[in-house]
Amino acid sequence: MQQSNKLIDAHIDKAPITPNQYQTTLRCRVVKTLELVQDTIAISLCIGLFCVMVLQLKQTFLSLVTTLRFHEVTADILFILILVELFRLLIIYLQEQRVSIGVSVEVTIVSVLREVIVKGLLEVEWKQILATCAFLVALAVLLIVRVWLPPTFEGIDPEQKASQRLKERQ
Repeated sequence: MQQSNKLIDAHIDKAPITPNQYQTTLRCRVVKTLELVQDTIAISLCIGLFCVMVLQLKQTFLSLVTTLRFHEVTADILFILILVELFRLLIIYLQEQRVSIGVSVEVTIVSVLREVIVKGLLEVEWKQILATCAFLVALAVLLIVRVWLPPTFEGIDPEQKASQRLKERQ
């Protein structure tokens, strides 16, 4: 009986929730729900990408057994590497809740080189080769500049924030 009275007294002693606290609580719930939906989409993409990788790997092995065409096999292998890098990008996103610029640039570089290898350098116009080279140089500069950039943006450290989120979830 005394315990139930304590519970009632504790409930009465609580101050009512202010509108500001209610908005903050509601905002936090909405943000957590949206993050959950976003994680679900990323996980679905991971599963789909993994299935595409398995199918592409099967097709590559079958093309190796039946016919040996250097350009097709090289293009298939590079395509699988691109898929692996995209999968890694999604995993980094799920772990750290951010997109890795370095991995994104690496995937883009491999994709451009794959297209150059598939089409063949001799079959492409010189203007397109020059544009591709300029694009690759710009990507290389972006990779180099990314190393010098500090990990913070206006005082926010994404790595520290991501590790705090992981600790909160555990």
